[in-house]
Amino acid sequence: MRFQLLGPLSITDGRDVVVLPPAKPTSLLAALLVRPGEVVPTSRLRQAVWGEEQPATAKAALQSCVLRLRRLFAKYDIEAQAVVAVAGGYLLPADGDTLDLLHFRRLTTEADGAGESELPLLRTALGLWRGPLLTNVPSELLHRDEVPRLVEERLRVLERVCEIQLDQGRCREVLVDLWEATRAHPQHEGLAAQLMRALYRVGRQNEALAEYRRIRTHLRDELGVDPGAELQKLELSILRGDEPMGPALEPTTPALTSRTAPAKSDATADVTTDVTTDATTGDPGPQHGGRTAPAEPRGPGRPSHAESHGPDRLSPPESHRPGRLSPREPHEPGHPSHAESHGPGLPSPPAPHPLGGAHRSARAPGPRLPHVPGFTGRIRETADLVRHLSGGGRPDELTNAAPVSAVISGGPGMGKTALALHAAHLVADRYPAGGVLLSLSGPDGTPRPVDDAAAELRSVLPTGASLGSCLVILDDVVHPDQVRGLLDVTAAGAVVVTSRMGLAALVATHGPAVLQLGALSAQESSALLTTVLGQERVESETTAARTLTDMCGHVPLALRIVGARLLTRPKMSLADYATWLRRDLPARLALPDDPRMSVPLALDQALRRLPAPLADAHLRLARLSGRLTAPAVATTLSVPETDAEELLERLLDNGLLEEDEPGTLRMNALFRAHALHRAATRPGGTPQAVVAAARRALPSGAT
Repeated sequence: MRFQLLGPLSITDGRDVVVLPPAKPTSLLAALLVRPGEVVPTSRLRQAVWGEEQPATAKAALQSCVLRLRRLFAKYDIEAQAVVAVAGGYLLPADGDTLDLLHFRRLTTEADGAGESELPLLRTALGLWRGPLLTNVPSELLHRDEVPRLVEERLRVLERVCEIQLDQGRCREVLVDLWEATRAHPQHEGLAAQLMRALYRVGRQNEALAEYRRIRTHLRDELGVDPGAELQKLELSILRGDEPMGPALEPTTPALTSRTAPAKSDATADVTTDVTTDATTGDPGPQHGGRTAPAEPRGPGRPSHAESHGPDRLSPPESHRPGRLSPREPHEPGHPSHAESHGPGLPSPPAPHPLGGAHRSARAPGPRLPHVPGFTGRIRETADLVRHLSGGGRPDELTNAAPVSAVISGGPGMGKTALALHAAHLVADRYPAGGVLLSLSGPDGTPRPVDDAAAELRSVLPTGASLGSCLVILDDVVHPDQVRGLLDVTAAGAVVVTSRMGLAALVATHGPAVLQLGALSAQESSALLTTVLGQERVESETTAARTLTDMCGHVPLALRIVGARLLTRPKMSLADYATWLRRDLPARLALPDDPRMSVPLALDQALRRLPAPLADAHLRLARLSGRLTAPAVATTLSVPETDAEELLERLLDNGLLEEDEPGTLRMNALFRAHALHRAATRPGGTPQAVVAAARRALPSGAT
């Protein structure tokens, strides 16, 4: 068992995570863990648990709280990490294997002076952070004294990671992290300086200067001071044009390229997330009039595919003919091409060099995967996937059959492909031959012929690459046989599979890591809107922002579409937009200038993949509010309870239901709204046909 302090305080066995409730034992545990292995005085523990209003019998109350904590440990079978009473206080023994904070510190220590290994070690360390610290710990003392200290540890590591990338000339890659960090910490001058340098080095001088104006305004308004000498000197250098451009702009590690199926038409919302990559500007852009604007307008409400968690597969425009994608430079964050979408890459012309002229690489890079600007949320899932792709659980000697490293499953619009792409770029150093994104389903959701996919995969894999040097993402898999038929084609070091299906048969035979993506948490949804719209606009209407995230069912695709609409309507309040959206939900969760960016389209595509009677059952079950159980479903559909259980399993496996607890499922609020809307115009099937369709929901083999 392991304690997780770098986020909500929780306990995990490596598979399941238990987030502790906000209670006094939770505060006590946090107070001990922030000082691991140290004796924490009883006076400080009492203040951490009760604050200034301590009970009259504080000593006995603390002993009672310790007893409750020990019972909690016994409940989760972690007595080995017992609370130890010593003279003057208590201590909790821990090490890097039992506490993520110590693991983080161990990795940062190992990274110091590790040469080429420094960056991947520091990235792994940052991947341990799962969001704001101790959100479930009701201790004012800890949030006042300890949380800022721990956050500072993370920022030091983040600054070092960004500095390494800037030194290597990987300025575009570092922009996303710096946008997010400077918005989360608007007064941090070091991060602001790094963002200014990165923007200037990719030819965005005006935005670099706008970033200086942003932090200067913030410091004056909040603290009454001007930026320090370093920032002022940097601004002057940029104005004069004598700021060093740094190393070559070509990234030092080969990026990772996407491939499209010949008839592919689904764009993917799969990255924070899933949907967190398909919709609006992932790159927050400079501040204008109190809002975050994209670096360059794209037209009303139209985000790039790379930044939207769009439908799991959006049809490419007819002008995009399938064919081999040649390696090219990634576009600037905030201006991604279709090929940078969270879905199959779409061919596009090479991006011009930001400073003018064609950008020529000094060497032929491996194939590139699309970047995922503004990826938000999915912190735990990202860390798990990065750890697995970095070598966790992988054999040292690779065989000719590429290992299936992970299966990412989830419903439409949840950002499966985006997560895969985001993690792939975090481990790019480990796969020097680059990576390939290959779509395995057609526009109607039918499986792509294995022979056709295998031929395309052979044509794009880098020649002469050593075993284990390439990463392959098999996107939108419909049946396990599609994956099995491709494993002997490539000598890839890792294969990541995304699918709306659970692919239990593949999991049983190949034992990959399994990541199941559902809706975002309320906190992640808020963070996503903040990333797109800017902190000031969201915090000025917190209630309306919360209403919008609830109406979107916390589905990343929907949130990105909302963000895109609002980003192009800076004068519209969030409350007014929520009122407009409510009048025709979910039909209005679509972008008028790009019909492929549409929640109804994504869900309609998901229903078309099902046999008609099974789709009808889904629509009928939408009439049941709240949680779905087999007895309730059996009554609604007039079928035996065993058949109802089987039907629920099929809908769960197709990503249209989520599991609350064993035996109890639920339909996402947005999915339910769509189903109720469709049910009004579509007749339902007979109960017998529904059960028969459930038994045939999974195809017997790939076509």
